[in-house]
Amino acid sequence: MTDRPGSGAIRPPLAMRRPITDTRHGVTRTDPYAWLRDAHWRDAMVDPERLDPAIRDYLEAENRYAQSVMDPLEPLRQTLVTELRGRIREDDSSVPAPEGPWAYYSRYREGGQHALLCRRPRDGGDEEVLFDGDREAEGTEYFRLGGAAHSPDHRYLAWASDRAGAESFSIRVRDLATGDDLDEVIHPARGDMAWASDGESFLYTVIDDEHRPRWVYRHRVGMPAESDELVYTERDPGFFLGVDRTESGRYLLIDSHDHTTSEVRWLPADDPTAEPRLIAGRERDVEYSVSDHGDDWFILTNAGGAEDFCIARASIGATGRDAWVPLVAHRPGRLIEGMLVFADWLVRQELEDAESRIVIRELATGEEHVIEQPDPCIEVGVMPGLEYDTDTLRFAMSGFARPAQVFDYDMRRRERTLRKTQEVPSGHDPEAYVTRRLMATAPDGESVPISLFHHRDVAPDADTPLLLYGYGAYGISELPGFSPNRLSLVDRGFVYAIAHVRGGRERGYRWYREGRQAAKRNTFSDYIACAETLIEAGYTGAGRMAAHGGSAGGMLVGAVLNQRPELFGAAVADVPFVDVLNTMLDPDLPLTPPEWPEWGNPIEDPKAYAEIAAYSPYDNVAPRPYPHLLVTAGVSDPRVTYWEPAKWVARLRSEGEPPGTVLLHTNMSAGHGGPGGRFQFLEEVAYRYAFVLYHMRSSGTG
Repeated sequence: MTDRPGSGAIRPPLAMRRPITDTRHGVTRTDPYAWLRDAHWRDAMVDPERLDPAIRDYLEAENRYAQSVMDPLEPLRQTLVTELRGRIREDDSSVPAPEGPWAYYSRYREGGQHALLCRRPRDGGDEEVLFDGDREAEGTEYFRLGGAAHSPDHRYLAWASDRAGAESFSIRVRDLATGDDLDEVIHPARGDMAWASDGESFLYTVIDDEHRPRWVYRHRVGMPAESDELVYTERDPGFFLGVDRTESGRYLLIDSHDHTTSEVRWLPADDPTAEPRLIAGRERDVEYSVSDHGDDWFILTNAGGAEDFCIARASIGATGRDAWVPLVAHRPGRLIEGMLVFADWLVRQELEDAESRIVIRELATGEEHVIEQPDPCIEVGVMPGLEYDTDTLRFAMSGFARPAQVFDYDMRRRERTLRKTQEVPSGHDPEAYVTRRLMATAPDGESVPISLFHHRDVAPDADTPLLLYGYGAYGISELPGFSPNRLSLVDRGFVYAIAHVRGGRERGYRWYREGRQAAKRNTFSDYIACAETLIEAGYTGAGRMAAHGGSAGGMLVGAVLNQRPELFGAAVADVPFVDVLNTMLDPDLPLTPPEWPEWGNPIEDPKAYAEIAAYSPYDNVAPRPYPHLLVTAGVSDPRVTYWEPAKWVARLRSEGEPPGTVLLHTNMSAGHGGPGGRFQFLEEVAYRYAFVLYHMRSSGTG
């Protein structure tokens, strides 16, 4: 398999060059492929059929080319699809969550693409199917269920769906006594909702033309959406809105936030027409979230120099941060990722040196204990339930080789009960795999964690294929949880590794701070250091690695390939954010203003312009031997617009020196997350893995 004519593949498309120039801060750049951005991109995002015909023709030509190159691998891809499906229980279901007289859960039917939402009487009885995702998806190319929440009196279900992939949701209300949806339809919405105590009204968020959540409205069941009342407007285009309900159910919350700053307003859940009240005004780089307990707010925050977050308390009704008093002190290097409040307990999720843990605090005594876990290469997380006055915490635990287990933990007795173990119907032995934690040394001396696993029968050496995954943005931590899909690589002799690079928060908030804005290039040098360490440790060799990342992780892949392409034999960049400078220079795009705290604002700041220009993958393509590369995109994607990967591939072909395959596969009817159905998603995983397996094995392992 090659992309050369005469070997079964057609010629790769040649994108027309229509250079335009842009001058900022005294610097002039030329963009030869700006025409691939549809002037009416908003319309095309909601309805892909409205895409400019010339652009559609080009993307479809790229898809035909990719298909011609991948056709010889169809038997391998089909084998992979069978494997991937064989590892999931097709009629899987969640552990029921009790609330009042009911227990709520989701499940799949055999062969079904989408989830069913169900309930049954708490003490046993017949199932009620509240929502059938397969039925709702009939006749649509794309379907995704967004938020779904039942009313406190268990009478209604508010549910949100996206039928284009553009993350523009429609909210409907279902009468659970009849199973019928009421006449009102709310659109365009973000997909979140928070019920008031009366069970007759809820708050929800509305998006603007740029897909930014800007307004909170109140809907009354049975009334037309046009009569809904505006509750709050966010006037800063860089801040997004969300609504929620506290664990006690007593308060409704309106959260305004960008990536590093937040503020919260509240109103009583039993008085949803009240004017929202501010807890503390926004202050740049100060984040906080709240829940209530008795007469107090519990506040998770980094205010007052608590970079890795602390928990404070303040009287409900108090305004401003002066009223906040410490409850759980800040400790540098121990990141408090989240908290969950019960009537008698405060639970917090912590992360330190890429190891996660759960800490339980008895509120009456202040006594704390940690839920024990078996080894450091484990991901553990709380699972919020539906009940407040309970001693039971539900949490999940998994590892690279250990399928997820769900436990109910009695916080008073300190006893756990296993409720579910993730099934792998085709068979899986956790003891057949080896997991490791290594530390790489970055150019500035920083230690960067690497988590990896491989089959016990594999003795890694310089010829061993290795996939190195990375993300490193927005403070998102990539932890070594179980994914049955990865076994299709590992069981074929691969080592699978995660580089815990700066830009995430695996080693605390500092880890995030040192991987964004002017320090962004640490993310790339960390990843390269991890690759070099894996070679030095004998897990693989130069050219025997495949790089993989998506979205901001795809940008990481692109930046690293511009710097050290010789380290990699292949790379996969899913919906990659690669045209960073042009996107950050365009305030009309959906995510640009909220992204400035992450990357910098190159419109106003010459230093930010220079920093981004120095690493933006699209702007730094040069004549160098890039590895085999698979790039994906989605026409309806509001996060990474389709033209970013399309422009990048066009420039790689015309200005780079890729000696092998460069493929662009664009989903013409889906967005950032790919197709909506679970088996459709596995088809795409198999496509990527077939590409990686062929190219990595064709370079030396058979």
